[in-house]
Amino acid sequence: MRLALYEPEIAGNVGAVMRLGACMGVDVDLIEPMGFVWDDRRVRRAAMDYIDHVAVKRHSNFESFRSSLDGSRIVLFTTKGHESLHDFRFMPSDVLLFGKESGGVPDSVARACDTLVRIPIRPQVRSLNLAIASAVALGEALRQVDGFNH
Repeated sequence: MRLALYEPEIAGNVGAVMRLGACMGVDVDLIEPMGFVWDDRRVRRAAMDYIDHVAVKRHSNFESFRSSLDGSRIVLFTTKGHESLHDFRFMPSDVLLFGKESGGVPDSVARACDTLVRIPIRPQVRSLNLAIASAVALGEALRQVDGFNH
């Protein structure tokens, strides 16, 4: 299982997701362009020393990212998802994709994904923070595939 961030805009979110990946034993893909300079100290501050315990792969664009996958399903998390996180059946090889903070992913990227999944939240609010959504989704996905046996 992998986490992938599409054109992330906030260094702190990327650092937090990298720390999540390190703690859960999950690699992280970053799809460029990003909204900050990669060597930004804020990434390291959020990821702390965990940054040395996660494999991060950067991709120049979505096509490059997609072509790097070996038949893995791309599971896009979006407020427009057709299926609830809790009803969807994950597989160990899934790639959990999250869109940029300000607007998710374009329709062309959503169409290229294998499925669109939503995290149920109260109707009075729009969405979760990117790092929080990643943690919620990854936790459920790993639970389903017995991925906590490190």
